[in-house]
Parts: sequence; structure tokens; C-alpha cells
Amino acid sequence: MDILTTIIYIILFIIVMIVVFSIGMLRPFMPKKEVAIVLLSAFIIGCLGGAFFLIPIYDDIPEVVGSVEKLIPNNEETMYLEFSSAVDVSSLKENLTHTQGVKSFEVTSITFYMWQFNDRELAYMNSVIKNIDSNYKNFTVNKSGKIDIELVQGADPDSSLKSFSDWYKQVYQGSLSYAQIHAKVVLDSSAIDQVKQILLDKGIVPTKIDGPVQNSIDKTNQTMLSNNEFIIFTGIIGVIVAICGIYFDAIVVAFRKLKNFGKLRK
Repeated sequence: MDILTTIIYIILFIIVMIVVFSIGMLRPFMPKKEVAIVLLSAFIIGCLGGAFFLIPIYDDIPEVVGSVEKLIPNNEETMYLEFSSAVDVSSLKENLTHTQGVKSFEVTSITFYMWQFNDRELAYMNSVIKNIDSNYKNFTVNKSGKIDIELVQGADPDSSLKSFSDWYKQVYQGSLSYAQIHAKVVLDSSAIDQVKQILLDKGIVPTKIDGPVQNSIDKTNQTMLSNNEFIIFTGIIGVIVAICGIYFDAIVVAFRKLKNFGKLRK
């Protein structure tokens, strides 16, 4: 939410509270039994004002905190990605590494999804995968048919994919239509928004972000009230404002007495 809209919403909420205060000041002209109705009305109006005017601002607080972190020099984030092998990895790497603030882009592992293995097939996969490509560092074969292969640092993902695809074609006379690529991007915190937009243009959404910006957002979210709790809180504010209106004359008299007492002490 932009600053102008935020200011307008805050002003509108203040106007709502002025209305609540004015209703409270009408107390001398009401029967005593209607005080409860005034307080209930103040609570409802406060809740509505909070829901319409303050909740949009309240929801943006974590992002505001994150934006402040982005301005701090030398803050560094690690962004983890998962995307289809249909994405041109070389083009993606080229775009990202030439973006200001991006320090590195690395494909860390590849996941293949095959059929459910029987015991013989599982043993075969475990024995043969390590010999397919020298860029394969570690691997895990699940009986469900999921094969996770970790790549050595700096490995060419296209070559690693082709090695597995060629092996599969030779052994099973078929072709693999899908693989999932896992990568990580190390970047300055100030470059997060720009990198997210580049990824979004390619249909990629980061699965996880580690670093000061994301940590501050997560911590802020953990300490914040839920939206319903916040709305109830604004309703309580409405009740307090109404009480101030009801006892405004008494508060003014007490303030004057306190002020005069302070002058006498001097």
C-alpha cells in the first residue's frame, strides 16, 4: 500500500474515533440505562473502522519491516528455486547473474519422477546411477520412483540432464518428459524484488528465502495479532474513546485541578 493511501486510511479511522467520542459526549442527554448501548455501539464502530481502514495497513507491516532491512548495506539473502527442466537454465542463469546485486546462481540437484520400483529395480537404480555422470555427487532412490541427484558444485545442469536422459533412452528405449531442477541464488537484500520479478516472468516462484529480510518478516508475523484479534483490539479502542467522551467534563476538571496543584507546588 502506498504512503498516500495509508495516510488517508489513518485519517478516516481518526474521524471514526471522533464520531465515537462525540457520541460519548452526548451521555448527559441520555438515560443512564443507555450507556451500555453507547459502549456497545462504540465497540462495533471501532471494529468496523479497524476492519476497513487499519487492517490493510496492519497486513503490510511485515513487508514494511522487510523493506527497511533491504536498505541496510551488505545484507545477503539465499533464494531457493524449484522449476521444470523445460525452463532454459542457461538463459535464466544469464539473466540472473547479470542482474545488479546477484552474487551467484547454482543448480544444486535434479529430481526425476519415474514409476514405482520393485525391489530388483530399486537395487539396479542404486547400483547404476552413480556411474551415469561424474557430476553426480550424491543420490537417493525412492521406491515410489522419485530419484534425487545432487550435483557437484559448478556442474553443467544441461549436461547432467542429458546424461540421465541418454542413459534412460539406451536402457528403456524411451524418453523422459519431465525433471525438476533445484537451484539457489545468492544475492544482496536490495535485489530481492528485481530478482523475484525476473523469476515471475519465467513462471518461477521461490520456494524458500533465507536471510535478514525474510527473517525479519517471519519474526514480525510471529509477534503480530491475528486479523480477528486486531479488529477486536480496535473495538476496545473505540470503547476507550467513548468512555473518554462520556467523562470528558470530569477529565477536564481533574486536569485543571492537577495543573493548579502543580502551580501551587512551584
